[in-house]
Amino acid sequence: MNQATASAPKRPGRARMRRAQAGVLATAAAALSMGALAAAPSAYAAKAPQATSAKTTIEWWASPISTSGPDLRKALIAAFEKAYPNITVNLQTAPTNTDTNEADLETTISGGSAKPDVFMGDVIWPGTFGAHGFAVPLSKYLPKSFFNQFAPGLAAGASYKGQVYGAPFFQDQGFLYYRKDLLTAAHMAVPKTWEQLETDAASLVKMGKVKYGFVWEGDSYEGGTCDFMEYYADTGGQVLNSTDTASVLNVADVTKVLTFMRGLVTSGASPAAVDTFQEPQAMTAFQDGQAAFMRNWDYAYGVANSKGSDVIGKVGVVPLPTFAGEPQPGYSNIGGWNNYINPHSKNLTADLDFIKFMSGTQAQTIEARPPFSEIPTNQAVRSNPAIKALNAPFAILSQTKLVPRPAQTPDYAKISQAIYTNMNSALAGSSSPSSAASAMNSGIKSALSSSGL
Repeated sequence: MNQATASAPKRPGRARMRRAQAGVLATAAAALSMGALAAAPSAYAAKAPQATSAKTTIEWWASPISTSGPDLRKALIAAFEKAYPNITVNLQTAPTNTDTNEADLETTISGGSAKPDVFMGDVIWPGTFGAHGFAVPLSKYLPKSFFNQFAPGLAAGASYKGQVYGAPFFQDQGFLYYRKDLLTAAHMAVPKTWEQLETDAASLVKMGKVKYGFVWEGDSYEGGTCDFMEYYADTGGQVLNSTDTASVLNVADVTKVLTFMRGLVTSGASPAAVDTFQEPQAMTAFQDGQAAFMRNWDYAYGVANSKGSDVIGKVGVVPLPTFAGEPQPGYSNIGGWNNYINPHSKNLTADLDFIKFMSGTQAQTIEARPPFSEIPTNQAVRSNPAIKALNAPFAILSQTKLVPRPAQTPDYAKISQAIYTNMNSALAGSSSPSSAASAMNSGIKSALSSSGL
């Protein structure tokens, strides 16, 4: 996780700044019964195709995962072709802009093209791609054991109407970074609750130990949704009902969350400008030694300890806090990318072999090890002591709790906009927390009543 691997396919704020900028709270979806995966759209055959020994070529559409150094995509293809000598993979480089990438795929697949066979896509695509028939429901062809290998919450986040459409490929999540030297000097323990974090952050600022107490992503954009979802998940709240068709947003809990977020500014724990901060602004403040605490994605540890940083060797990382009285630790939002299969592909058997390999321990170990250092989605790899020893964020993966955004609906883009615009309004003091919470709920309901892409 070094500066060299700090970019790849993302729309701004989609999951993390290392992929050009940081991609739900659906607790009901996280509790998805895998037994429900048996029901499948009639558009697909009831039985998976039989394996074949014939020579097959498939096309994999995937954006660059790093901008320098070895190409992870090519390393994984080489390993796959060695394991499956009858299958050749042609790599098609997708646009690095996620919006362009998505639009290109929608146009291509809606036109009936059989290529690409498999495509790498954002974790928040399942609702749109599932609803419009742009991806194969993988849970129709793959057993429960396949989805059980992933970290809890990942398969649910890749689902739409009880079917899993995306195979988790590599993942991202939020962490709390802190200045070990500042906390030691002030005789402060690492905060485990948001309330303690606010108190300690504000105290360090008032003592003149640091310019900013706590920096994070409060701008009106997708990254703001990610941060808000973590706070809201800590209250036990849900955004959508179990069928992802109606808002069950708890306005009282949202008001509590927005009151706390605004309080971070008024208490002096966070700078007033945090309502304009995205990942780069938070990262710059922290690595320049101006902040005591930071919420950011996994890339941040490598950046904070890279050449030019003022905090090399002074940074600690832990799971995100939660509210007092709630089970620890807090929730971390899911970012990252999945692999999907084109419903028009003529090579479903080979596609499924490719999907299974990319989710298996060999491929996931390759992507986790240097020089790639991507967070694996496979639970066995995540918990492997050798992988955990690679870096500080990897060491605590098994301690974190994951929550997806409510992307199990084709209306997610409008839902997210309703969340981040109203969150930002409350954070900036333009709206009261209660009025912003009510407006957020109304916006989500309005989004669900709409239709179309």
